[in-house]
Amino acid sequence: MSGWDELDRFLLTDPRDVGCDEAIRLLHVYADVVLAHGRDHAVARYPGIAAHFLACGPCREDLEGLLLAAGG
Repeated sequence: MSGWDELDRFLLTDPRDVGCDEAIRLLHVYADVVLAHGRDHAVARYPGIAAHFLACGPCREDLEGLLLAAGG
């Protein structure tokens, strides 16, 4: 990836994105909402975390793994 690609990716980041630390801190809460009420409800309730999961592959994989382990 070139420096320009990294800059483009940074500039396209959703300003609501809470970052990895906050997303991981609330991962279990977000997963519980997804399992209980569906993804749309989780996105509406936690837009900053949802924005982060869209942008960050590793955190999204953690979420999907947790949902899979929980049977969702």
